[in-house]
Amino acid sequence: MKILAAVARRPLNPFSIEVVEFPEPDEDEILVKIVGVGLCHSDLACRDRLVPVPAPSILGHEGAGVVEKVGSRVTKVVPGDHVVLTFASCGSCGRCQSDQPAYCLRFNDYNFSANPEMERKAIGEDGSPVYLGFFGQSSFAQYALSGERNTVKVRKDVPLKILGPLGCGVQTGAGTVINSLKAQPGSTIAIFGAGSVGLSVVLGAVVSGCSRIIAVDVLESRLEMARSLGATDTLNASAERDLAQGVRDIIPGGVDYIVETTAIPDLIRQATDSLGRHGSLGLVGIPDPQSEVSLNILQMLRQRLCIRSFIEGDSIPDLFIPQLIELYLQGRFPFDRLLSFYPFEQLNQAIFDRQAGKIIKPVLEFAA
Repeated sequence: MKILAAVARRPLNPFSIEVVEFPEPDEDEILVKIVGVGLCHSDLACRDRLVPVPAPSILGHEGAGVVEKVGSRVTKVVPGDHVVLTFASCGSCGRCQSDQPAYCLRFNDYNFSANPEMERKAIGEDGSPVYLGFFGQSSFAQYALSGERNTVKVRKDVPLKILGPLGCGVQTGAGTVINSLKAQPGSTIAIFGAGSVGLSVVLGAVVSGCSRIIAVDVLESRLEMARSLGATDTLNASAERDLAQGVRDIIPGGVDYIVETTAIPDLIRQATDSLGRHGSLGLVGIPDPQSEVSLNILQMLRQRLCIRSFIEGDSIPDLFIPQLIELYLQGRFPFDRLLSFYPFEQLNQAIFDRQAGKIIKPVLEFAA
């Protein structure tokens, strides 16, 4: 069939909105009619080849929609089900078998390459092949092909168009606090970077019962949003010469946890200096491939600091995404306040507005 899709053809160039010829689902695939799809920083990093992916390709990895058709071997969902699409994993390696799908030994193959089992392609308007399978979905399109492991069935009484970001950015932020750091009630936390992931950390910290939540960013509008979502304190990084001292002015002994979302080496060092004894730093930002950080090892030994990186909030999507939806329905996780909606054809405008700091999290929606 012919569908509308956004094709990434050249680095640093706008997406090409075009009609492509799309394949039918294979026996183990699910055809999903996309209702809404979030725009994530990873989409732009892959478009611009900071993270290598096949080209030209259809990106997009925060899709939500309705199951249209399933292959003969699919048993998890049926046509008409509402689903959120998330990252893909093999299901058979040791990490997957240990309920750690975000650390699948073939994660790169299943998420940043063409489908490793079968190179699936669409045909672009110029007649050339266009790769599918980004994050096991390629959801910058009217339809996506996914597999059972990265398709999460969700309840039908929540607007589908808001749910796509739960598949990556929101679960990464909230999961880092709830699943990875396991922040305890009464603990203290700072978040470096108040974009969609960082603000999801704020929401997760509120749910976890953190007593002091410090949001750090250069945009006052994002700090205002952080305060409205539950941050108890904010720091404007453009006005602070020494962020570590700024954090310690608020929490004299340093904080228990920090989540660093920017992947800027200097901020990572300052985040380390902001930790109290037995403090933990979680790294979740996508860095430049050549980035390096210099740390004081004696400081780490004396304070018993822990520095770890986390992928996708250490979540098991089939469990965690429905949990986040339940929290949303209880009024305890208002992630929808981060979202701004655009018609799918305005993807490039949404990117511009996001980069200009006008919005936090764009969601592209298709007309019914």
